[in-house]
Amino acid sequence: MKISMDRAAFRLLLVVSGFGAVGCVHAEPAAIEGEALARVRIVEARRTPIASEAVLTGDIQPQAQVNVAFRTNGKVVARRVEVGDHVEADQVLGVIEPLTQQANLDNAKAALTSAEALQTQAKMSFERQKQLLAGGFTTRSTYDNAEQELRTTQAAVESARAALGTAQEQLSYTELRAGVAGIVTSRTFEVGQVVQSGQTVLVLAQDGPRDAVFNVYESLLAQPPAGGAITVALQSDPAVTATGTVREVSPTVDAASGTVRVKIGLKTTPPAMGLGAVVVGHGRFAPHEAVVLPWSALYRYDGKPAVWIFDPAKRSVAIRAVEIDRFGSDIIALKRGVEPGERVVVAGIQFLRPGQTVAAIEIADH
Repeated sequence: MKISMDRAAFRLLLVVSGFGAVGCVHAEPAAIEGEALARVRIVEARRTPIASEAVLTGDIQPQAQVNVAFRTNGKVVARRVEVGDHVEADQVLGVIEPLTQQANLDNAKAALTSAEALQTQAKMSFERQKQLLAGGFTTRSTYDNAEQELRTTQAAVESARAALGTAQEQLSYTELRAGVAGIVTSRTFEVGQVVQSGQTVLVLAQDGPRDAVFNVYESLLAQPPAGGAITVALQSDPAVTATGTVREVSPTVDAASGTVRVKIGLKTTPPAMGLGAVVVGHGRFAPHEAVVLPWSALYRYDGKPAVWIFDPAKRSVAIRAVEIDRFGSDIIALKRGVEPGERVVVAGIQFLRPGQTVAAIEIADH
């Protein structure tokens, strides 16, 4: 009887143990599933007016540059300027050897002296024939020949004077003058060098208005600054400022940097903003609407920018390629890829995979 009761108790213990084991089997997978569910934070995408400010670094350049060259061939015998010198319009900047030009000038002077002597002789002969004709002591034919000789010698004198002027001008070409006032920015000739007519030997930054020149990314040009005014400050001394407007935009994009050259014409240029001075330009762009997200939402997928989109119905996430409008200090503005009302994952994107079910917590403001 005792053995029977022990057996009944043993059977009851097995039954209870069996139910306990079944309960453990169902509870453990639930715990594992809860731990595997990724937790993310999401925000609702919406369009927001943004007006960003662009800060660019450039330098001061002249609005007009002059390439200076000798107007005749020859050997340089004097150079009187250095890079950085300020020169006047009629200042002699260099001289080439004037032997040939001086010889031509001497010949022209001698030819003019000879022509004038012949003219004087012809004039005296004409006056004499004129008096003789009045008294009837010469013929009309002789008088006409004297008059014709006088006219010929007068024409010879005019020709000799023109040749003398040309020789004088050719001699003046041996002296290099810029014709405008400015600052020498480049020099490519030395004493003893043989130069050709029209060969650029100096580059002169002409006095006058100055430009602040910047290399700007093409995307910034799609929306010009509001009001068109650009404030420029000297990098070494931000207290020195100037204001200008866009004067010229290059029609081509630089293949190496992907930028466009933009010239800002300055209304007035402070003395401290000399040529080549580094300046910082500030321009506030006109406001426009864009989907703005925190930096943490940005993901790189297949070498391109992307974000994770949360589907509330399926409670899963999917990757979405986007196009960036511009970057801010702590936000990104999207040009396209996300529509208003969609949920975007902004935290917990590191271990997501397409189609993964997640536990999402929505952030009200972002």
